[in-house]
Parts: sequence; structure tokens; C-alpha cells
Amino acid sequence: MNILFYFVIVVHVIVCLFLVGVVLIQQGRSADLAGAFGGQGSQTAFGPRAAANVLTRLTTWSAVIFMCTSLILVVLYARSTGPHSVLDGTTAPASAPAKSGK
Repeated sequence: MNILFYFVIVVHVIVCLFLVGVVLIQQGRSADLAGAFGGQGSQTAFGPRAAANVLTRLTTWSAVIFMCTSLILVVLYARSTGPHSVLDGTTAPASAPAKSGK
């Protein structure tokens, strides 16, 4: 189980870096020089729509893989450490009952 946990962490980090790179590569709508003047042409290698479709699909799939690995990591961590609470290890302060004002 320990090997699986570390394998998922490695996959998760790789997907995180890939997702950041793919998002940074993408251009906004009409972000090229022709878009600044209202033109619809573009001089990209894949054409104006094909490159956007490839990058959009890569972003979508890497986001799905990122979410799945995040959920898998939570489940693996919870199973390896057992039940725990945020309040474990804290002590409740002992308080005396309030005195009546009469």
C-alpha cells in the first residue's frame, strides 16, 4: 500500500506540472495580432481552431486526472492512518460553574 501511495503522488505531481504548462501555453480568445484589429485569421501551425481544440482537450483530461489522483490520495491516506480528528491531542479546559449573581 505504501508503494501505491508514493506512485500516485509521483503521478499527481507530474500531472500538476503538465496542467500548469498546458494552461500557460493557451492563448485567450483573439489574443494574436490579427485579433487586436478585429481579424479572424491566425498563423498558427494547426490553424486557429485546431490548436485550441487540442489544448482544450489536454487541459480537460489533465484536470480530470488531477481530480482523480487527488481523491485517490485522500482515500489512501485515510486508510493508512486510520480514523482521526482535528481535535485529537487537545484537552478540554476544566472550568468551574459560573457563580450566581445573587
